[in-house]
Amino acid sequence: MKILITGGSGFIGSALVRHLIHEMGYQVVNVDKLTYAVNEQALDSVRDHPEYHFEQVDICDAGSIQSLFKRHQPDAVVHMAAETHVDRSIDDPSIFIQTNIIGTHRMLEESVKYYDGLTDSKRDAFRFLHASTDEVYGELGLTGDFSETSPYRPNSPYSASKASADHLTRSWGRTYGLPTLIANSSNNYGPWQHEEKLIPRMVSRALTGERLPIFGSGKQVRDWLNVDDNVRAITEILLHGEPGESYNIGGNCEIDNLTIVQIVCGELDRIIENKPSGTTTFSELICHVENRKGHDFRYALNTQKIRNELGWSPKMDVSTGLRKTVQFIVSASKTAFKQP
Repeated sequence: MKILITGGSGFIGSALVRHLIHEMGYQVVNVDKLTYAVNEQALDSVRDHPEYHFEQVDICDAGSIQSLFKRHQPDAVVHMAAETHVDRSIDDPSIFIQTNIIGTHRMLEESVKYYDGLTDSKRDAFRFLHASTDEVYGELGLTGDFSETSPYRPNSPYSASKASADHLTRSWGRTYGLPTLIANSSNNYGPWQHEEKLIPRMVSRALTGERLPIFGSGKQVRDWLNVDDNVRAITEILLHGEPGESYNIGGNCEIDNLTIVQIVCGELDRIIENKPSGTTTFSELICHVENRKGHDFRYALNTQKIRNELGWSPKMDVSTGLRKTVQFIVSASKTAFKQP
């Protein structure tokens, strides 16, 4: 099976590439623009693999995408290319609209053209999966969760752009007959995540003795999902999901941001002997800053659909996953804190 993955050099995309090649034995065509968020080391284990092919292409370039379809003849598309950082979307929404909405439109358009030209057997097997987020649903109060039938109420430019991409994907399935799937995932964490995200940002700042800023009270709740569990779920949806359907992927592990940072600090205390000058624990570096604009209070996903229909459930418990993630970031860091 040959799978074309857009954004395969990103955090989740690279984990999916590694999984599909090493665990599934599939051929992968990685289509990536190589933006600031990429860490190319994440793909070192597959770079020279005979089943791995890389194409540096902007998904907004329709001609280049069309050429890739003709040359590689994929059996499926997993569309993961996206701008993802909420703070950046607040500062400059334009690139999010361009990549997440216009780029998704280009991928759908070229996928339909390719799909319409396939033989019957290839058409029957072809799938287009759009990787999305739980943020499209908006925010929750203290109780409840989001199901696949919950209304979309995005509250940031990022989540609005992803919601738009979801709607485009669903409409291309209904209108043009493209066999589409949508995967809405909760907060991912794990190795190779960019430092703008919460966990790697806190670790990298702690290692240089910097303050650890937390938006507002830090009581905003997220459902934490290990990236390897997420890519297993995406693979199951791609292979066995029902075209036209969407599936929630969550860790069923709700923890507020302040607690996550405290857990990270506790692991740093355990593995790093020297602490920043004037402190006895890394948690003393925590500080609270002005809350993010439009900051959603809580996300939680109902995952019964993917559990019941596809037999997926997360394998990595959060305590083990966070410990391994912190250890990975520390070992990969070129700037570990040293006591003066």
